[in-house]
Amino acid sequence: MAVSILHRVSGNGMAVAGLGVLLWFVGAIASGPAAYATFAGVMGSPIGIIVLIGISWAFFNHLMSGIRHLVLDVGAGFEVDRNNRWATISILLGIVLTVLFWAIILFAK
Repeated sequence: MAVSILHRVSGNGMAVAGLGVLLWFVGAIASGPAAYATFAGVMGSPIGIIVLIGISWAFFNHLMSGIRHLVLDVGAGFEVDRNNRWATISILLGIVLTVLFWAIILFAK
């Protein structure tokens, strides 16, 4: 149940927050250097980074949950123990992939 709820939450989060950031980014590029500097300043601030981390978590969580649902759609993994194990693994993989993604972004220079 938690995976299904998180799948919906992460999908809606990407749709709302992700689309908002994307539209602001495109608008800032189209508006010129001053607008882009404002965008880059906000997204580089601690609050902006938290928003970007949240969007990337939503992406990876939604991806892992979607893969899990794809496996279930082909008729595999319906056993209760296996289903519960993969539910937990999909949540953990979303977190691990987000941490790895941001570790690469922040520390690979």
